[in-house]
Amino acid sequence: MPSEETEVVVVGAGQAGVAMSEHLGAHGVPHIVLERHRVAERWRSERWDSLVANGPAWHDRFPGLEFPDVDPDGFASKEQVADYFAAYAEKIGAPIRCGVEVTSVRKHDGRPGFRVETSEGCIDARFVVAATGPFQRPVFPPIVPEGAVPVQMHSSGYRNPEQLPVGAVLVVGAGSSGVQIADELRRSGRQVHLSVGPHDRPPREYRGRDFCWWLGVLGLWDAETPPQGAEHVTIAVSGARGGHTVDFRALADTGIELAGLTASYDDGVLRFAPDLATNIALGDDKYLSLLRAADEYVERNGLDLPEEPEAHVLGPLPDSVTDPRRELDLAEAGVTSIIWATGFAADYGWLDVDAFDGNGRPDQRRGVSRESGVYFLGLPWLSRRGSSFIWGVWHDARYVADHIAIQRGYLAYGITDRPGAAPATRKN
Repeated sequence: MPSEETEVVVVGAGQAGVAMSEHLGAHGVPHIVLERHRVAERWRSERWDSLVANGPAWHDRFPGLEFPDVDPDGFASKEQVADYFAAYAEKIGAPIRCGVEVTSVRKHDGRPGFRVETSEGCIDARFVVAATGPFQRPVFPPIVPEGAVPVQMHSSGYRNPEQLPVGAVLVVGAGSSGVQIADELRRSGRQVHLSVGPHDRPPREYRGRDFCWWLGVLGLWDAETPPQGAEHVTIAVSGARGGHTVDFRALADTGIELAGLTASYDDGVLRFAPDLATNIALGDDKYLSLLRAADEYVERNGLDLPEEPEAHVLGPLPDSVTDPRRELDLAEAGVTSIIWATGFAADYGWLDVDAFDGNGRPDQRRGVSRESGVYFLGLPWLSRRGSSFIWGVWHDARYVADHIAIQRGYLAYGITDRPGAAPATRKN
């Protein structure tokens, strides 16, 4: 059975795949987007019920479409985000095929391009874009053995408090997912323990502007490399309940018991690293430094924004920080559930090409891999700090599409007998 042919195969129809399709379409590049589930499926089925976007609707969107029925300063629900991308794909006429799983991608032997094997047959493509993003395989540290508590799950499997058995809950991880889940569980009446690692915690809003605005005017979204040692530091920010600044003092005031990084387990007892106070202090420093930078920007530019001196005043540290718990007997504390909000790892087992470094990570620059014809999209810090945000993915996709268009032009040089021989040009 002959294989299908196209110029570009894009793998994944989340925000990265949809953005890629828009820019390829603008260049007039024939392409197919393959998605094993539905458009933006992870927003629908791999997040908890009450999740909302962490950025306001005016900011976390593509330039070509606003969120319907969401106030610009509001935070879209996960279903609204998924519906937004489905609507956007329809708006641009993206050639998306849902329910098609890519099982392997290999280079052609003796000629350019790749053989893309899927659950519905083979496709020959000159270029392949891996737009599956970073949230492919949940990271589940093998610290607590199976059966030590009735339920252990990754945050991607958590939906709501009613899903868990009666009892206390330990949430491991203090990024956006961990703090929001811990807060929701505590508000439902659960006793909650929260294991806090290194983190960044910006203000949700300061002097009448969302932190997304501040990072923009201060040029921080455009940082091309993370600070040394901060490549994998999580950001604790929340759009829940209309949006609020994550403050671990406030979480402790609600009854959540804070602890350091989860370190080890032995005979029913979980042990924590002695780093809680340091982690809280470093998060506070990052918070205060952003406030100071914002104040300097206001003064330097003569802006009429309300002063907010109280935002600089941090309350006393809770007892769980000044005298931190180092051990937790799970049975004695009544812990029946552990939720691991410990992030994700990429999984490119289907991509059988020379595009990875010695640690199995994509070897790329701004999405252009060392394997000619293979591109990556949707990864944190792909080109800048904003790359993992919705709007950042859109701009990264434009760069990748431009690169593909340029390469098509070179490959078409001297060829006059095939469609698309002339160098591709952008339609808009």
